[in-house]
Amino acid sequence: MMKPDYQKIISNVYADILKKPNSGKVPNYIPEIACIEEHKFGVHFTDLGLNNFGCGNFQEKFSVQSISKVFALSFVYEKLGEKLWKRVDVEPSGNPFNSLLQLEADHGIPRNPFINAGALVICDILLEICENPKETLLEFIRDVAEDDEIFFNEKVAQSEMDHSYRNTAMCNFMKSFGNIHSKPNSVIDLYCHLCSIEMTCEQLSKSFLYLANGGRKPTDRRQILPYLKAKRINAILLTCGFYDESGEFSFLVGLPGKSGVGGGIIAILPQKYCIAVWSPKLNVKGNSYRGMKFLEEFTTQTGETIF
Repeated sequence: MMKPDYQKIISNVYADILKKPNSGKVPNYIPEIACIEEHKFGVHFTDLGLNNFGCGNFQEKFSVQSISKVFALSFVYEKLGEKLWKRVDVEPSGNPFNSLLQLEADHGIPRNPFINAGALVICDILLEICENPKETLLEFIRDVAEDDEIFFNEKVAQSEMDHSYRNTAMCNFMKSFGNIHSKPNSVIDLYCHLCSIEMTCEQLSKSFLYLANGGRKPTDRRQILPYLKAKRINAILLTCGFYDESGEFSFLVGLPGKSGVGGGIIAILPQKYCIAVWSPKLNVKGNSYRGMKFLEEFTTQTGETIF
């Protein structure tokens, strides 16, 4: 089978998506994100041979939001190993990402590490195992991206903290079950900073290559995660990476991936490439409208999925 002409396919799909209506809306519950220009649209592709190219606003930084949860999970899973799954499950939630009802039914154990409750547990663990978790996590992301120009956005972090009522409720609720060990305020502060990290599509597509390469960085061959752990994170990305639209993404796109309410999506084809898309207007499930459409058409034209 002939290798797809990725650059040609990406350029053509990008141009086609631009011609179609840009539905959805920019979320207004995080004021610092609500003011983003809704027409922005970027795509960047990097393969394991480090061939890369982009379209549109691929070098513009945006708030990666929940995408950063993958980095936090990678770091914590490497340190804790299988003990991690005693505190957070690996099942799709089937509910919105901030559901309190499900948390009660599951006795304070979040369904997976990518819904808000699961990410709060991951942040709690970071506080337990790191002397300076913010700096440690930022260093980890800069390492896998091979780029030191990655930072928290303090305005976005503060904006999130000012509107974190439901996350605070979940954090306190899990503490009542004994599944949060640190002070809830410290957990929320770390969580909001984690979500405030800003990256470009180019930085994102390069930073996820370790998950496309069995846990190993393709540049210096250094093992970030053992192969088995990288495989399991990819599995969770496939089943839980898109809130309660994860099944739909697997059905239409067929790749492991993760979205964020900042409008970003990262998708991975193991042993081949990573592709990042950013468009701020979200569909009703909280995923980038154009990003979902782009990736559906991209994998349709390449004929490549994990299936």
